[in-house]
Amino acid sequence: MEEPGPAAAPAEGRGRDERSLEALSLAGGGGAAAAAGRQLPEGRRATLASALELEGTVLREGRLTQFVANNLERRIRLSGAPRGEPPAGGGGSSIPAIDPGALQDVVALAGQVAAQVDELLRNVHCGLQALTALSVGCIQTYRDGVESLGEAADLSIRAMYALVARCEELDRAMQPVPALAKRIRDMKGTLERLEGLCK
Repeated sequence: MEEPGPAAAPAEGRGRDERSLEALSLAGGGGAAAAAGRQLPEGRRATLASALELEGTVLREGRLTQFVANNLERRIRLSGAPRGEPPAGGGGSSIPAIDPGALQDVVALAGQVAAQVDELLRNVHCGLQALTALSVGCIQTYRDGVESLGEAADLSIRAMYALVARCEELDRAMQPVPALAKRIRDMKGTLERLEGLCK
């Protein structure tokens, strides 16, 4: 009993791919020649992209290939229908039975998520209030500092004007001093001469 050689598996895989491509072509309505029993030549056998084009839209962007199937909603409904049950005709949708336990789990999880969101919002609210109070305190401190600085500068300017005025008054009051000093020097010289005469 001979074992198949290493080329047997690729040939079998290629035959399976060719059969699947022919099935896609027949399902899309483009394989009329194959349905009639005529085999296409090897060079004109459908590729995967051409078979996909029969089932939907193929978009190519460089090395990226995108495929959008026709009647996607109907295919999703068919894939969700139980096996052996015929699909609902006339465009109706067959909705599977809903598990009450799953609904209860979803409700419980939704309640937990809502509680966590409420707690998060409360924490955010408290944090924002603290930041707002800190910002208000900083602004008030800055305002008080600016106001006190303005008052101090005003008082300093007034004190400087007062000092200048007093200095001017002192200068005017000191104007007779040089003449008085000259008279004092003259009197001193006269006294010295009188002392010399008395000796």
